[in-house]
Amino acid sequence: MTVPLPDHALLRIAVDGPAVAAFTTRRGGVSAGPFASLNLGRSGGGDDPEAVFANRRAVCAAMGVDPGDAMMLTQVHGADVHRVAEGDTPRGRGVGTFDGWPEADALVCDRPGVLLAVLAADCVPVLLWHREHPRVGAVHAGWRGLVGGVVENAVAAVGDPGRLGAAVGPCIGPCHYPVSADVRDTFAGRFGDAVVRGEAVDLRAATRVALTTAGVSAAAITDAGGCTACHADVFYSHRASGGTTGRHAGLVVARG
Repeated sequence: MTVPLPDHALLRIAVDGPAVAAFTTRRGGVSAGPFASLNLGRSGGGDDPEAVFANRRAVCAAMGVDPGDAMMLTQVHGADVHRVAEGDTPRGRGVGTFDGWPEADALVCDRPGVLLAVLAADCVPVLLWHREHPRVGAVHAGWRGLVGGVVENAVAAVGDPGRLGAAVGPCIGPCHYPVSADVRDTFAGRFGDAVVRGEAVDLRAATRVALTTAGVSAAAITDAGGCTACHADVFYSHRASGGTTGRHAGLVVARG
């Protein structure tokens, strides 16, 4: 049985095209302890797998998608994009496994009805959709992926960047993200000095620069806001929790 999620479990994005997009919170699921409650990830193996799978089924139901039609990744903090092909989401696997997913940090798809999901707990989840055609993308962007070009690669893979909409999801803010001088210098060189804030970098600002550099209009970018570390009661945060926590998700599905 799938337990319906409360309205506050998902942050739904207003999409100006044939797609549905949302970011999950940590609320409304069945996981317990440090993973409470809508954990969607492996989380180092600490959560009960059946609770994770139940949470995933509930999210699929809230998005109007069969669990067998969901596509995920083995995320590796890189810049590779996986294009969903026929046979990638065989009935019966769907969200009921941790294994066998492609190693990449972005998904793109032009098949209506396939739910793309990327997981995060401080990194930036980014959702893409074409405003006229059923083409979508989902990106997991940590600092290494951002520097490596995962956002630009995903925009290019979806195509027609001037006609894309994008949503930047909850992520850790510069208030809680001090990094080394080398990383700060790398971000300044890659995205401009404005993304460096004292001893920290602003992942959300860098993501917006990456999107506009790739050709997405600044006016077409929605910012869902929220620092995951400041609001660890609403979102999962690896840094705020000391490393033992769950994963929320960015979700997008094209509609025919």
